[in-house]
Amino acid sequence: MAKKKSPVANPVTFELPLTLIEKIETTRAKRGLRSVSEVIRVALEQFDYGQFQVDRPEHRQISVRLPDVLKKTLQRQARIKRTSAGEILRAAIETLPDAKARAKKG
Repeated sequence: MAKKKSPVANPVTFELPLTLIEKIETTRAKRGLRSVSEVIRVALEQFDYGQFQVDRPEHRQISVRLPDVLKKTLQRQARIKRTSAGEILRAAIETLPDAKARAKKG
């Protein structure tokens, strides 16, 4: 007779804000769980996937032309800040004045 294999644990890596890391640790301590993995398993097992809705605005991909110097600066800053070039680009666009602000000045 073949032996039953124990379930395989697959490593999965996530980037979480510190507030969620703190919540994981608090939950682990309150429930007497031995590891972060146990907390995550509990959270996922009790999670209502049917009620989950992604709160994310619709995105559209664009292509732009950047001079080499500007492209390299963007890439270097993304590495330094440990984020994506797209995240910096979105932040830069957010700093532009909107049309209403420009109309009031003019």
